[in-house]
Amino acid sequence: MDSASTGQLGVTQCGNVEFRWGQRTYVMGVVNVAPDSFSGDGLRDVDAAVAQAQRFVAEGADIIDVGGESTRPDSIPISIEEELKRVLPVIEELAGGLPVPVSIDTYKATVAREAVAAGARMINDVWGLKQEPELAQVAADNGVPLVITQNQRGASFHQFFPELVSDLKRSIQLALKAGVDWNNIIIDPGVGFGKTVEQNLEIVRRLSELRSIGRPILLGTSRKSFIGLVLDLPIDQRLEGTAASVAIGIASGADIVRVHDVGQMVRVVRMSDAIVRGSPS
Repeated sequence: MDSASTGQLGVTQCGNVEFRWGQRTYVMGVVNVAPDSFSGDGLRDVDAAVAQAQRFVAEGADIIDVGGESTRPDSIPISIEEELKRVLPVIEELAGGLPVPVSIDTYKATVAREAVAAGARMINDVWGLKQEPELAQVAADNGVPLVITQNQRGASFHQFFPELVSDLKRSIQLALKAGVDWNNIIIDPGVGFGKTVEQNLEIVRRLSELRSIGRPILLGTSRKSFIGLVLDLPIDQRLEGTAASVAIGIASGADIVRVHDVGQMVRVVRMSDAIVRGSPS
C-alpha cells in the first residue's frame, strides 16, 4: 500500500460512524428495491429489504446502500415519485434501527434530498454529477459523504485510463465548487457503466493509479457482466469471480467494496486486509 492509503486520506464522518481510511477495507452491502435489478436480487417488499439489511449488518457490513432504480444498460428510467415510493420506507425503517449508516444510491437531487431527510447519511451517485450536478449541493448542504462514480455511458474514450482519471477529477471539481468538503468525497471508477470487458479488467489492474487523486476508492465489481463474460457464467455463479476482483482490488488500494454477497465477501476482505495491511480487520 502506498503512503496515501495509510493516513493521508484522513477521516470521513458518516452519520455516527467514522471511516478511517487506510486502517481497513469497509464493506458496503447492496439492498436493491428495484424489481429489475441486474443482479437478480431486487426486492419489492419493505420488510424483506429491512431483513436483508439486518442480515448484512450481522454478517459484517459497514454501510447499507439502498437503491430504487436499476442501473443495468437496458433498464427503463423511473419517475422521481416512483423512486421515492420504493426507497423512503426502507430508509426510514433502517435509519433508526441499524448500528451502521445507510447510503442512498441515486443520481437525482430530489431523491437524495428526501432520502437524507429520512435518515440516509451518504449519497452514491452513479452518474458522477453528470445527470444532475445540483445533487452536489444536497451533499454540501447536509454535510454527508458523496460517492462520485465515473460513468462512461454515451461517451467514448480514446485513451481510456487517463481520460477516466480526468473525468473523475472534473466531477470532483463540481462537488468542491458546490461546497462538498474534500473529506466527504469518495471516488468510484465505475466498473460496468458503459465500459468494455477489457476496460473493466484494466480498472481493477490499475486501481492503484487512482491514488494520485487523493481520495478513498470505492470498488463495485460484484456479480457484474465482465465477470460473467470472462468466466462464461450466469449472475448466480459469479461469487468466485467477484471474490478474485475484490481481493485484487484491495491489494491495489480499494477502501470500500460494494457487494451483494456480504457474508462471503467480508471473509475475503478480512483475509485480504490481513495480508495487505499487515493485521486482521
